[in-house]
Amino acid sequence: MTTKNILLLAGDGIGPEVMGEVKKILALIESKGLLSFQIDEDLVGGCAYDAHGVAISDAAVDKAQAADAVLLGAVGGPKWDGVPYEHRPEAGLLRLRKDLELFANLRPAICYPALADSSALKRELVDGLDIVIVRELTGGVYFGEPKEITDLPNGQKRAVDTQVYETYEIERIAKVAFELARVRGNRVTSAEKRNVMKSGLLWNQVVTATHKAGYEDVKLDHMLADALGMQLVRAPKQFDVIVTDNLFGDILSDVASMLTGSLGMLPSASLGAEDASGRRKALYEPVHGSAPDIAGKGVANPLAMIASLAMALKYSLGRPDLADQLDQAISATLADGYRTGDIWSDGFKKVGTAEMGEAVLKHFESLVSG
Repeated sequence: MTTKNILLLAGDGIGPEVMGEVKKILALIESKGLLSFQIDEDLVGGCAYDAHGVAISDAAVDKAQAADAVLLGAVGGPKWDGVPYEHRPEAGLLRLRKDLELFANLRPAICYPALADSSALKRELVDGLDIVIVRELTGGVYFGEPKEITDLPNGQKRAVDTQVYETYEIERIAKVAFELARVRGNRVTSAEKRNVMKSGLLWNQVVTATHKAGYEDVKLDHMLADALGMQLVRAPKQFDVIVTDNLFGDILSDVASMLTGSLGMLPSASLGAEDASGRRKALYEPVHGSAPDIAGKGVANPLAMIASLAMALKYSLGRPDLADQLDQAISATLADGYRTGDIWSDGFKKVGTAEMGEAVLKHFESLVSG
């Protein structure tokens, strides 16, 4: 059996707690002889700054480069608000994305049937929701230069962030979206602001050309990003795959998270390009933050972290069957009435991190043993 190399970066806040539930599932998979793992752990974020003076060490990045999959918990917290900007906890995550060339961020927004009433929208708008936002992750305004704050002669200051995209960056993320749509609902909606941004105009042109060059079997629509945000909360089930740039993808995926009932429910995958052997570098993480207000209390929702492991099984570890079974275990646990505080309401069983994780583990073990 091929051994898969996995790097665990628990990070800050609730990261170690939710990562602990993933470790239990990995141990079960290995004990059943379904996969063999070589697991390593390291620091990222504020904890890495405390230990090394940087948000991620060169050694940790080297481990990530060699791994078949990297699983990350969360980074950041008020403890590190005063550190130099280049060493802020989030800089560790940004370096991983840049150094591993993880240009494609997949953020599913799935409303499990048992959670339809927990959504901010009416049940009929979200029941059965299953969309994916494909966000370009290594370009755009987060990485463009110049990026600076300068002093002006009149005593004022000027801040500049630069939105930059080249043809190849747009083309490769569009291809990811079209390929993904082919195994889903065969629909892609591309979002930008071509009415006011030159980068948006180029985005629209390149996505259109990429579609025409090899993906005309997929239905393509274009929508201004602000209009798409409105449509996400008006009629979200009209979408299948949404492809957009770094900034709009960041914003729209958080909007989509609230359709599902909680930010604590959403996983994500950040993928690089396939090499000649079909292998790609990949990072998997929940969309939620480090939630320092509840860290250490054992009440965090581990489902997004567990669902991120399911994405790793699908895209990096060669076991989409186990990914499906893990997703089924999450759904069954919610159907049983288990709820952490972020998704709890009257009539359901309020549980903590470990109890929710154990419930998923029990269902998963039953499925893989069946």
